Amino acid sequence: MDAGELLERYAAGERDFREIDLEGAFLGGGNFDGINLRESHLSRIVFTGASLKQANFREADLTNSSLQANLSEANLISCDLTDANLTTAQLTYGGLRAANLTNAQLVSADLSCATLNEAILREANLTNATLTDAFIGRANLTQANLEGANLANANLTSTILIGANLKGANLSHAIMHGVNATGAIADHADFSQAKLNSANFTNVKLRQAVLRKVQMAWTTMRGADLSEAQLFRSKLYWSNFTSANLTRAVLLDATVDQVNFHNAIFDGTILPEGLDVGN
Repeated sequence: MDAGELLERYAAGERDFREIDLEGAFLGGGNFDGINLRESHLSRIVFTGASLKQANFREADLTNSSLQANLSEANLISCDLTDANLTTAQLTYGGLRAANLTNAQLVSADLSCATLNEAILREANLTNATLTDAFIGRANLTQANLEGANLANANLTSTILIGANLKGANLSHAIMHGVNATGAIADHADFSQAKLNSANFTNVKLRQAVLRKVQMAWTTMRGADLSEAQLFRSKLYWSNFTSANLTRAVLLDATVDQVNFHNAIFDGTILPEGLDVGN
């Protein structure tokens, strides 16, 4: 099937085009709402500017595709989107569970309320993307770029963020239990009231980050740089801050029961009342 035939049959009311081969086809600007392209071969296809609301791409090959389109409520479960261009794409309420988005371009994409659990987003570019209320549990975001992204209220339970760029990201009220963010950069990021229990933030850079009222029980902050970070009224039960840099950080009214501050740097740090860092 070629692009012309698909356009003709879609215009006639047909919607089921599963398992077809449209590799490299140009379908930019068209309206394909509700189309079924499940398990189709769509590598290098161009859908730029198209409307694909509620489209079904489940298990399709969309490698190197151009999907700067409206994909609201689209089914992209288990799709191969390696190297795909989804810049500014609308993916609200989209289903991307277990999708492979390695090295995909998602700059300024809207993924609010999308489901991305178990998705592979290694080295994906999500700069300034919107992921509010998204479910990203157990996803792999190793070395992904999330600079300036909005992840407020997102669920990132057990997500891998090793080496990720979270500079200036909004993670307020996010659920991040069990996250592995070893070596990530999160300077100026906002974690206000986020839940970070049992997380691994070893060697994370959190300079001038906002962690007000954050819940951080049994979390590892070994070697983290928290210079000028704000931890006002944070709950740090049993967490490990060994060798962390807390220069000019604010821990006013923080709960530090059983916290390990061995070899931590306290230079101009505002400490909670009663904390003796000399011991």
